[in-house]
Amino acid sequence: MTSRPCLDAIEHASRDEITALQTARVAATLRQAYANVAHYRRAFDEAGVHPDDFRTLADLAKFPFTTKHTLRDNYPFGMFAVPREKVARIHASSGTTGKPTVVGYTLKDIDTWAHLAARSIYAAGGRPGMAVHVAYGYGLFTGGLGAHYGAEKLGCTVIPMSGGQTEKQVQLIADFQPDIIMVTPSYMLAILDGFRAAGLDPRASSLKYGIFGAEPWTNAMRGEIEHSFAMDAVDIYGLSEVMGPGVAQECVETKDGLHIWEDHFYPEVIDPETGAVLPDGAKGELVFTSLTKEAMPVIRYRTRDLTRLLPGTARSMRRMEKITGRTDDMLIVRGVNVFPTQVEEQILRFDGLAGHYQIILTREGRMDEMTVQVEARPECWGTASDEQGRQLAFEIKELVGVTAKVEVVAPGAIERSLGKAKRVIDKRVM
Repeated sequence: MTSRPCLDAIEHASRDEITALQTARVAATLRQAYANVAHYRRAFDEAGVHPDDFRTLADLAKFPFTTKHTLRDNYPFGMFAVPREKVARIHASSGTTGKPTVVGYTLKDIDTWAHLAARSIYAAGGRPGMAVHVAYGYGLFTGGLGAHYGAEKLGCTVIPMSGGQTEKQVQLIADFQPDIIMVTPSYMLAILDGFRAAGLDPRASSLKYGIFGAEPWTNAMRGEIEHSFAMDAVDIYGLSEVMGPGVAQECVETKDGLHIWEDHFYPEVIDPETGAVLPDGAKGELVFTSLTKEAMPVIRYRTRDLTRLLPGTARSMRRMEKITGRTDDMLIVRGVNVFPTQVEEQILRFDGLAGHYQIILTREGRMDEMTVQVEARPECWGTASDEQGRQLAFEIKELVGVTAKVEVVAPGAIERSLGKAKRVIDKRVM
C-alpha cells in the first residue's frame, strides 16, 4: 500500500483551480449519468434539462434532486452506471425503514475511496506507521471497510476489531497500544465505561487521536471524550449513498468544521422546504453531486443533514459546519422543533451527568410529553445528580424551548449502542 508523507496538491490549490476542476467533472458526471442510468435520463428529460445545458456550477441547480426514495425505487441495481459484472463491491444501508439503499463500486472507485479515507486520517493527525483501532461495524455498512482501506492506504497498522464486545475492545486497546481509534462517538462513551469498569485510567491509554462519525455529535461531547482520554477528537463525514466515510474531514490543527474533499464531491446547501440553493454561510440541507464515481454517480443527492458551507482554513477546500441535526431526526414536541443534539449539549454541561441518554416521547390525550432519561456518573449517583437533573429540566425549557421531565437513572441503566446510538423512543400514536 502507498504511504502519503504530505498533502495532495489539490488540498492547497486556489479557489479558481478547484472551481475549474469541479466544473469539468460535474459536466462529465452529468453526461455519464444521462447516458448510462435510465432513471437520470428519464428525470432529466421530465425536468426539461440536458447535460449540454450545464456550463457553470450555478447551472447544476437546473437539474433534479436524488433522494433516498429514488435509490429505493430503483432497488437493487437500477442506479448503476456500469454493467453489474464491472462492480467490484456492493454496500447497502440497514434497510430498517424499508428497502435498503444499495451502492456499488468499481475497482477504481474503491481505490478512490481508500485514497480519500487516507487523506482524512492524515488530516486528523494520522501518519504512516501508526496503529489504527477500527471499531466501526464491518459488512454492508461502509464504516468499517472504509476506515480499514483508508488506514492501510496511508501505511498504518490496522486492528479490525469491528463493533461490540466492549470488554475485548478495552483489552486490545490496552494490549496493542493503538495511536488512533475510529468509531461512533456514542460507542466511544461505552468504551470509556469499559475502561473504568476494568480499573484502567483512560487518560493513560495509548490513544492520541479519535476519528468519530456516522452520527451527529456535539462539541460538548468532543470535550467529554478529549478530557476523559487525553486525546484529540475530530469529526469525519460520509454516507454510503455518496461514498462512505471520507467525504469530509475535520483537521486536527483547527477543529473548526469539516473540509469537504471538493475535488471528488460538489456540495450545495438548499432550503429543505423549497429546494432553493442557499449562499455559503446560510444554514440548510446538505446536497452532494459526486464528481469521480464510476459505478454509481449521484446527482444532487439530498443528505437530510443540516449544516452551512464556510471558507477553507487548514485546507483550501470549503468547510461544512459540524452536523448537529438532520431534517429527518427533528422532533416536533408541542409545536417546538427539537433536535436530540440540543438536549445532549445541555446534558454535558453538568459534571454529575453522563453522556448516555434517551428521549422518550409519549402523548397524553392531545398533548405531547417528553421525558429525558440520563445516567448519573458513578461518583455522583444520588442527591447531587438528582439536583442536577432538576437544573437540566430548567435549562432544556430555557434554551431548547420545550418542557421536559428529566429522570436521572443509575450508571449503566441505559442500553449501550454497538454502533449508532438510539437516542429517541417515540411512543406517540400518530
